[in-house]
Amino acid sequence: MAKMLTSPLVAAGLIGGYGLARATGVRPLGGAALAAAGVLAGREWLEHKGAGTTAGLSALYVSAFGLSHPLAKKIGAWPSVLAVTALAAGATYVIADR
Repeated sequence: MAKMLTSPLVAAGLIGGYGLARATGVRPLGGAALAAAGVLAGREWLEHKGAGTTAGLSALYVSAFGLSHPLAKKIGAWPSVLAVTALAAGATYVIADR
């Protein structure tokens, strides 16, 4: 199977999940989008990079989501989401996609 780039999935999950939750007012819907993108990326990481990389990148993805909440109180919601997305997607590109 051809390797899929996962950094766009990470970005789509974090930005899309937040945007969907905000636009609809249904937080679980945003969480479902976040989870779906994470699962797709995780399957690619596991297949092409192994369990250790999958665990590390999964932890980074979940941590970025968690970090966005307290960071939003300091810099605002969208800037927070964009900042953690840049960090997580950039690291994913370097570790898994390059």
